[in-house]
Amino acid sequence: MEVAIRKMGNSQGVLIPKPILAQLGLEGSADLRVRNGVIEIRPLKRNPREGWAEDARRLSEHGDDGLVWPEFANQGDEGLVW
Repeated sequence: MEVAIRKMGNSQGVLIPKPILAQLGLEGSADLRVRNGVIEIRPLKRNPREGWAEDARRLSEHGDDGLVWPEFANQGDEGLVW
């Protein structure tokens, strides 16, 4: 797809069509870099466990932190302190 490079204030930019942004899952912020003469724009990499501690705390407060399959345990689990 050919796109025009447009003046935007003191910089220049390219408008990215909304369907392409949606296809890539880009919104808000993105990772932009130049590699081997190519401009790459990618979604920001988030820590896959980001927010887990808060979610676990919330589940615990509501009493929803019980085992899903309590009959499946490992030998010695009863001695673990959580």
